[in-house]
Amino acid sequence: MYIKSNINIRNKRATFDYEIIDRFTAGIQLFGTEIKSIRDGKASLSDTFCTFIKNELFVRNMHISTYFFGTYNNHDVRRDRKLLLNKRELTKLSRGTKETGLTIVPTKLFINEKGFAKLEVGLAKGKKNYDKRNSLKEKEDKRSMDRAMKE
Repeated sequence: MYIKSNINIRNKRATFDYEIIDRFTAGIQLFGTEIKSIRDGKASLSDTFCTFIKNELFVRNMHISTYFFGTYNNHDVRRDRKLLLNKRELTKLSRGTKETGLTIVPTKLFINEKGFAKLEVGLAKGKKNYDKRNSLKEKEDKRSMDRAMKE
């Protein structure tokens, strides 16, 4: 029996720099010390990206800290990790990146109810500077409206 985990690591730059068009939930191929570090909450999605290598999707530059009790079994901190998706999802992602100039961005790392680490990736389109300013303005307007409602 697995106890519900509250591990929910987000890539905040992804939603700021990109407009997420479609989202997919993928499993990750991990070593034992990597999953233990993720359960401790010692992972980061900053500066991560996904790429295809021989028709398989890999997440690159994802930082998972070394496990404290890992001894000689510890893993590389920033190694390439294979993402586990079905063939239809992989073809949809590869078609999107090849034809329309979209990119694949990791948005969230979490542990599901069965205890497996999952990575949410999004097919995204880059934002221009004026789009970023608009999203900041909308965010600030929402905050000010929430403050006004509380008073």
